[in-house]
Amino acid sequence: MNNDVWFRSLVWMDYRLAVLFTVFIPLILLIWAFVQKAEGIQRLLTIYWRVSSLLAITVYLLIGGFGVSFISSLMARILIPISLWFWIDLNDEIEYGSDGALKFVFTSWRWATSIYCILGALTTIPFIGCAFSEATLGTPYCKVWLEAPLLFKEYFHPNTSAGFLGFLGIIGLVFYILCLSYFVIFKLGKQGRTAAPQ
Repeated sequence: MNNDVWFRSLVWMDYRLAVLFTVFIPLILLIWAFVQKAEGIQRLLTIYWRVSSLLAITVYLLIGGFGVSFISSLMARILIPISLWFWIDLNDEIEYGSDGALKFVFTSWRWATSIYCILGALTTIPFIGCAFSEATLGTPYCKVWLEAPLLFKEYFHPNTSAGFLGFLGIIGLVFYILCLSYFVIFKLGKQGRTAAPQ
């Protein structure tokens, strides 16, 4: 590990917050929504998981040491808040169609995650240069962002090469871009800001 980067602890805190806000809490909320049969929350969380899969792709790109991971990280932090608030029909259904603890916890998580992602996007911008230069990517300033993903690899993929995992990340990124492009080009014009197909 590099020991000359003053913001290392902040980077690791960011990864811990990401696991909390973008994995654990929404997973619990999704299970809770299915148990409570809260369809609006279920549908919004399903959309959220599709969009936030870019974060998982980013982890594999970081494991592979690909600079594009810094761009995908920024895009994920922009797209997640959009996915949580974009849908007029789901916003209305959640706001007016349900009450109780689930709605309160879900709404609190939605606001907290949106704020976290916006702040995360702002703090990611200074590191975008890591995406465009191999020399810059090899500096401690950029490599500190690879430490947590490489630890993830040690725990969950100890016998798999970083290059192969990075290749899987590239495939995932291409598939993600194709799906997002299809939605924007073909479905958004028909559906508008409604989650229900027109």
